[in-house]
Amino acid sequence: MIDGNGLLAGIASLLPGRRADLEREVPEHLVLPTGSRCRIEYSSGVPVVEVRIQEVFGLRAGPVICGVPLVFRLLSPARRPVQVTDDLAGFWRTSYAEVRKQMRGRYPRHHWPEDPATAAPTRGVRPRRG
Repeated sequence: MIDGNGLLAGIASLLPGRRADLEREVPEHLVLPTGSRCRIEYSSGVPVVEVRIQEVFGLRAGPVICGVPLVFRLLSPARRPVQVTDDLAGFWRTSYAEVRKQMRGRYPRHHWPEDPATAAPTRGVRPRRG
């Protein structure tokens, strides 16, 4: 059985001069606001990334890939599932306040801004001072 990413590699090998076009339309990675690259999985039929929630602070909305919104599996600092959404902007406006309340109690050393859509992302415990 070929997984979604293996299929992409197979298609790319059949279209040697079109690799850049394929990567733009169906990327293998998402570059996060922290600069990290996160692998996009396609095996479920929709594009999905698993990422710590602090690394997407500052990302107002997720990308659309081939007409389908990217699904974010947002993880706690311990890499445990917190929320699944394909509407990051909606999550920031609605459910994030409750997630923030719970996570601040469990992970008090980590950054939990009131407005994550405009907050600085971080890979570590607190955002860097710039």
